[in-house]
Amino acid sequence: MSFRLAAYAVCIEDGRVLLARYVPPTGETNWTLPGGRVEHAEDPFDTVIREVAEETGCEAEVERLLGVDSRVIPAAERNVPGGPEHHNVGIFYQVRITGGRLRPEPNGATADPTWTPIPSVAALRRSSLVDVGLALARTLPPTGHVPPVPVGGPVQH
Repeated sequence: MSFRLAAYAVCIEDGRVLLARYVPPTGETNWTLPGGRVEHAEDPFDTVIREVAEETGCEAEVERLLGVDSRVIPAAERNVPGGPEHHNVGIFYQVRITGGRLRPEPNGATADPTWTPIPSVAALRRSSLVDVGLALARTLPPTGHVPPVPVGGPVQH
């Protein structure tokens, strides 16, 4: 089984959420939250700020920890053919954009950072991370945990 620890930014302003389009080497694109893998010896708090800057061109400030999501993606459902099942642990932070300008990630896997009206998100082909982050931001559960998001239709791993 492969494993990834990642930190994700939930940026909400004026009823809109900041999303970026994930562009895999093969397969269809989908929308996701800015964020990514925690590097060796990196604090996830620092990861989310770094990832927002890399993927969107914006400077961010963490306002609060929202919660943690842990999920196992079966091998057959991964977009990596022949890969093992995958365990992803995501740490979600509420962040505020403090500067910069939206721009695509240079030489990266994300493009088109966009402020998206929250009601429009349901119609997008998107990562389940988007739904988890929005649920955490909406409910602010004291446990920092929301029920698993069902995957299927426009919601992808």
